[in-house]
Amino acid sequence: MKNKINKRKKNLWAGRFSETPSEIMSDLNASIGFDKKLYEADIKASIHHAEMLANQNIIKKSESKKIKDGLLKVREEIKNNKMIFKNDLEDIHTHIEARLIEIIGSTGKKLHTARSRNDQVATATKIWAREECKNINNLLKKLQKALLDKATLHINDIMPGFTHLQPAQPVLLAHHLLAYVNMFGRDRESYFSLSRHNLSPLGSAALAGTNYNINREETANKMGFEGIMRNSLDAVSDRDFVLDILNLCSLIFIHLSRLSEEIIIWSSPGFNFVTLSDKYSTGSSIMPQKKNPDAAELIRGKSGRIIGNYVALFTVMKGLPLAYSKDMQEDKEPLFDSIETTKSCLNAMIGMIETIKFIPKEMKLMCSIGFLTATDMADWFVKELNMNFRDSHKLTGKIVKIAEEKGLSLEKLSLKDLKKINPKISKNLLAAISLERSINSKTSIGGTAPLNVKKEILLAKEKWLK
Repeated sequence: MKNKINKRKKNLWAGRFSETPSEIMSDLNASIGFDKKLYEADIKASIHHAEMLANQNIIKKSESKKIKDGLLKVREEIKNNKMIFKNDLEDIHTHIEARLIEIIGSTGKKLHTARSRNDQVATATKIWAREECKNINNLLKKLQKALLDKATLHINDIMPGFTHLQPAQPVLLAHHLLAYVNMFGRDRESYFSLSRHNLSPLGSAALAGTNYNINREETANKMGFEGIMRNSLDAVSDRDFVLDILNLCSLIFIHLSRLSEEIIIWSSPGFNFVTLSDKYSTGSSIMPQKKNPDAAELIRGKSGRIIGNYVALFTVMKGLPLAYSKDMQEDKEPLFDSIETTKSCLNAMIGMIETIKFIPKEMKLMCSIGFLTATDMADWFVKELNMNFRDSHKLTGKIVKIAEEKGLSLEKLSLKDLKKINPKISKNLLAAISLERSINSKTSIGGTAPLNVKKEILLAKEKWLK
C-alpha cells in the first residue's frame, strides 16, 4: 500500500506563514517532477549527517539509528514506487523528511539540525552527478575501444583525407579513426579534471555555517568527497561543477556530432565508404529502397539541445548575488537531461561503430580523383630538383591543370608531357606520387605512415584502455 502524505500539508518552512501558497505558486515552485532521481544521494547524505550528529553528541546514538532505519524504509518505498509525490512538498528532500517524520515520529524532525536545504541540495546533486559522470567515462572508454578495434582491423586501408570536404591527401583509415580516439580521450581528461569539484558543501547550512559543533570532515569522508568547501557562501551558491559537467557533455557531443556527420556522408551512395547495420538505420514510409542513417542524424541533432542546456544554465548563473537564489533550481533539468542524453547517445555510437562495415575498395577508388598526391609532387621537386617550395607549388599547379584538361590522374601523365613543363623531371617522379608511397612517406610524428599508426594504436590502447 502506498504511503499517504496529507494533501495540502503545510510545508516544513511554513511556521511564519498564515496562508498556504497558491496552486500556481505551488506548481511553479515544485521540482519534485524531475529531482526525485536524487533520492538515493539525498538519503545517503542524510544517513551520514545523522551519524555525525550523534558522534558529536548533538543527538543521541539511538536517535541516529532510528533516523537511519527510517530513511532506509523511505528509500525502499521510493525504490518500489510506493511514495506518492505532491507539488505541495516541493522537492525530493522535503518528501523524504516528511515521510521520515510520519514513519518514526518527532525524532525525524531532528535530522535537519545543523543543515539547510541549500547545502543539502548541493551535496545530493554532487553525489548523484559524480556517479553519473563515472558512467559517462566508462562509456567513452568503451567507444574508444570500438574505434581502436576498427583501426587495428583497417591498419593498411587507404582513404582520401579531406579539407573543406574536398579530397586533399591520402591517409590510412586507421589514422582517421585515431583522430576520434584522441578527441574522446580529451573528453575523458575533462572528466578527470572534475575531481577538483569533489568537495563537500554539507555543513555550510543556509549560507553562514552553523552554531553546532559539527564534524564536516567526517561526513565528507563518508560520502566519498576529497575534502570540504571552506567558504559557506561559496558552498551553497556554487554551481560551477554543474557547468563543467554541462561543458563536458557539450564537448562530447561536438565530437559525437562530427563523427555522426562523417558516418552520414560516408553511408551515402556518392561515397559508399560504409554500410550501416540495420540496427542503427531506418527506412522510409514511401520510398522502399531507402536505408537512412537515423541514429547518426539523431545524435547530430541532439548536440544542439545539449549545447543549449549549457548556455541556459550559464545565463541563469551570471547575474545571481551571493548566496542561494531559487533561480538555481534551474540547474537540475539541464543537468539531468544532458547526462541521460549523453549516456544514451554514447551507447548508440558504440553500437554503430561496433557494427559498421567499412568498404576499403570504395575508399581507395575515391583516392583516384582530386589529385591527392599533388603535394607529394611538389615535395619531390623541392628534394630532387632543389627548388624552393613556392616555385614547386606553382609548377605542380600547372601540371595539375594539364592532368585536369586531359582527364587523367597525375600518375597517368606521360613522362613526355611532364618534361614539357620541366625537362629535369625524371620517371622517378611517377613512383613518388603513388598512393602507397605518399602514405609511407608521412613519417613525421603524428603522420599517417603505417609504422606511425601502428605505434599510435599501441600507445592509445596503453593510455586509454588499461
